[in-house]
Amino acid sequence: MLRMRTPIRLIVASFVVFGLVATACSDESDTTPATGSAIAGAVVVFAASSLTEAFTEMADAFAADHPDVNLTFNFAGSGDLFTQISEGAPADVFVSADAANMTRLTDAALNAGAPVTIARNTFEIIVEPGNPQAITGLTDLVDPNLIVVLCADTVPCGKGAQQVLANAGITLTPKSLEDKVKGVVTKVTAGEADAGIVFVTDVNAAGNTAEGVQIPAAVNVISEYPAVITKDAPNPAAAQAFVEFVAGPAGQAILTTYGFLAP
Repeated sequence: MLRMRTPIRLIVASFVVFGLVATACSDESDTTPATGSAIAGAVVVFAASSLTEAFTEMADAFAADHPDVNLTFNFAGSGDLFTQISEGAPADVFVSADAANMTRLTDAALNAGAPVTIARNTFEIIVEPGNPQAITGLTDLVDPNLIVVLCADTVPCGKGAQQVLANAGITLTPKSLEDKVKGVVTKVTAGEADAGIVFVTDVNAAGNTAEGVQIPAAVNVISEYPAVITKDAPNPAAAQAFVEFVAGPAGQAILTTYGFLAP
């Protein structure tokens, strides 16, 4: 078989073309948004305090997929978190314990993209271990001899508790109003209060330091937990990765173990 020899000039030209293509591909990859293992940097998550335990555990699971991302959480009442963001506090992600505070954020155009509901929650009466006051339902909470504490109505746990009481036709004057749900939990578990109304997940998170008394579904309410990347997020790529993780199978499995309902 006759073999044809390729001219040297053609070989050189081929290498030049190949080099230009390779350079172009390299330049293109450099401008492609980071994904997967390329996600890196600090991410600050402003999240409702009722997510404290679940998100703390989730941070370890997220780190396994994104070891170069440094998660920092700011847990507080959803209303307080909105105020902080609106006043310029640096946050990559906002997760509210209700739709109302998320609406405040989106109405102020402080979001990047549409919020994603990552979970739902409902309410329960929290009492001391062993339920020493023998509280069986909402009607027992009107006993003047009981010390009952609630969240302020400026935060989701307070709004929800007031709606539950209204649904049940009960008027209640609490001994104190807390600025976040963990404040109610702390007062009951420390023996400073006999009962309170909190999210079911907060009773679960309290472990053996508290017990829960169920609220009938007919008067109970369900609160949604939307998450969104903020407009001025310093690290939007990594923030997106975190939101997707929370909304994905691994994140949902963790939320379920803490008693959160599916979105």
